[in-house]
Amino acid sequence: MSVTITVTCRHCGSENLKRFGRAPNGKQKYWCHDCGRQSRDDPAPNGYAPERREEILRAYEERSSLRGLERTFGVSRGTVVSWIKKK
Repeated sequence: MSVTITVTCRHCGSENLKRFGRAPNGKQKYWCHDCGRQSRDDPAPNGYAPERREEILRAYEERSSLRGLERTFGVSRGTVVSWIKKK
């Protein structure tokens, strides 16, 4: 008894995929022959959780420097600056 798993393109729905290496987190990457786009197995959502984002912004409001936030929380300065501009 064998189990066949069919992987489809997240962008166009095609099954015409080719394995395309591995992502830095170890997940399998695929390349679609039909639309030419890349995708991964079970992608994780992008971004930070809202609670984490608020925690970082609160630390910034308490006079932490952008470099300090970068070192402490592991988030880039550009990301924090964009959050501040949106607020």
